[in-house]
Amino acid sequence: MKLEYKILWLDDKIQDFIDDEVIEEVENYLIELNFVPKIYTVKNSTEFFKYLDNSYDLILTDFHMNDINGDEVIEKLRGEEYSVMTEVLFYTAKADLKDTQKISRISFLETNSLSGTHIENVIEKTTKLINLTIKKFQHIVAMRGMIMHETSSLDAQMLEIIKKTIKDKNIDFSELSEQIFDSLLALFESKIKFIKEDCKEKNNFKRLTKDTFVYSSKYKIDTLSQIITQLGLVDFSKEYQDEIISIRNKFAHAILEKEEGREFFKYKEEGITFDEEYCKKIRKNIIKHKGNLDTLNEKLG
Repeated sequence: MKLEYKILWLDDKIQDFIDDEVIEEVENYLIELNFVPKIYTVKNSTEFFKYLDNSYDLILTDFHMNDINGDEVIEKLRGEEYSVMTEVLFYTAKADLKDTQKISRISFLETNSLSGTHIENVIEKTTKLINLTIKKFQHIVAMRGMIMHETSSLDAQMLEIIKKTIKDKNIDFSELSEQIFDSLLALFESKIKFIKEDCKEKNNFKRLTKDTFVYSSKYKIDTLSQIITQLGLVDFSKEYQDEIISIRNKFAHAILEKEEGREFFKYKEEGITFDEEYCKKIRKNIIKHKGNLDTLNEKLG
């Protein structure tokens, strides 16, 4: 599962949904779930099929369009030309969906009931489908893969910022670089001594397996802090270390467990449970620090 949640919305009266702030309401709902909403609205079939591909998490469309009806959309959508298997919601204010062919992962909504307005019913059904798609694609095992990918992307972005400023004469890295050089030399000297005297000479392989080697991200964080401080910005490096790097490392070493039909990852050393709720918190922090790095990058020009 990725951080972005993409919706393709087709309706020849899409402006009504925009004017009634329905799009904004769905966006806010996704933001509350700590996803980045990307909602693309189109008002005719030409635009719809121009943008259509398998990258969307949800497709919404009126069943009765001026230039195409729902049956034709379904046929093309699931046909060989596009082969899109995204979850789809067809909605209509007319009671004529009884004979519509039912296809996997396609939902239909008739809003001609006395309870609620057409738009309110569409919003309610949309949020339910959003929850369904998140539940389907956000299995806890896949979530670990997403988090590892996204945090690695942040790590790469941070390194690009460092590379951009490493030759900047206005930022003095001399003291920091000496600290890192000395720290690394001391580290490797201690590692050589540890491996040679405590492990190899004593033939203690078990002890060797318990040692956790230095995380290179620590030095990236120190360098990032130096850049932020000398630019006179608010230093978020400590929060980044605690909320991104540390959590990623713990998640990487967490063990998958099952309990009463529930699956979750457990980092036993600190008793951290990486369940869906905790992963929601992680997504929020990833989005926050992505914004911090983007802002820093913009400051550097």
